Amino acid sequence: MSVQDQPQAPLSIHATLAEIIGRWTVGQEDCATPIANLTFFRRESLTEPCACLVEASVILVAQGAKQLLIGERAYPYDTERFLLASLDLPANSQVLQASRETPCLGLALRLDLRVIAELIAQVRLPVSRERMCEGSAALGTITPALLEPFGRLLALLDEPDAVPVLAPLIEREIHYRLLMSDQAARLLQIASVGSQSHRIARAIDWLKTHYAEPLRIDELAGHVQMSPSSLHHHFRQLTAMSPLQYQKWLRLNEARRLMLNEYLDAAGAAFTVGYESPSQFSREYGRLFGAPPKRDIEGMRARTAGNTSRLGAV
Repeated sequence: MSVQDQPQAPLSIHATLAEIIGRWTVGQEDCATPIANLTFFRRESLTEPCACLVEASVILVAQGAKQLLIGERAYPYDTERFLLASLDLPANSQVLQASRETPCLGLALRLDLRVIAELIAQVRLPVSRERMCEGSAALGTITPALLEPFGRLLALLDEPDAVPVLAPLIEREIHYRLLMSDQAARLLQIASVGSQSHRIARAIDWLKTHYAEPLRIDELAGHVQMSPSSLHHHFRQLTAMSPLQYQKWLRLNEARRLMLNEYLDAAGAAFTVGYESPSQFSREYGRLFGAPPKRDIEGMRARTAGNTSRLGAV
């Protein structure tokens, strides 16, 4: 094999990823791309923990360092470790290493659990019979085999006509590489139909669609074929929240979005997301965000100077 044909070293791939992400994110913190499941982020300073909803995804840092906080657990990730979230979950994100000269640059690729299930069947990976993994996020080791297809995926952004043809193939390869990584057991659990993790994923999907409706635990448990006690136990084990706390988090963050972006007042936002009492809404909002609705929204608008909320950034 010639030197030219040898795979790139991890460091050079990181540099390539950082160059592409840096070019796409100039002047913005979060950036969608023409590849539907792929987003970029850029942070130019250290931050305190800020609320976010992490989708089921793999997150890489090409430059700098961040951490995700879920309940009492911290998941720091950098150029040597990737973050894997196997469920959509509320969390707090914090930038640990960044500056204007050397910003924290990274990407998030949304996982397709159907592709993972197909790959498990295709390569005949054994369904995990091990005890369910704690939590729904984990840190994995970055390897050249995982980085290399990410480099090719990002390179497609400079070849837009190739994106619809080649991006799905490379994304499938990335899913395969994740199944070959040290986080394979977690993906096997979440993608295995009938597993507790798979049932909790279905419960989360239901809550995200019906967050404004009254929550009846018996009905939700029946929907995902679990007992109410088992639903509570496994839901908290994976998300560090009860189903009711998760619904409340969804409601409050949607109300925050409505007030910030749609200019609803607090009472209007409260009723829209399912609250019957504006005073209860204000109390719970203040506990989550540290300030009453009006003061919080005014502060956000002042800080962002017209930009939208950073909710959703990992």
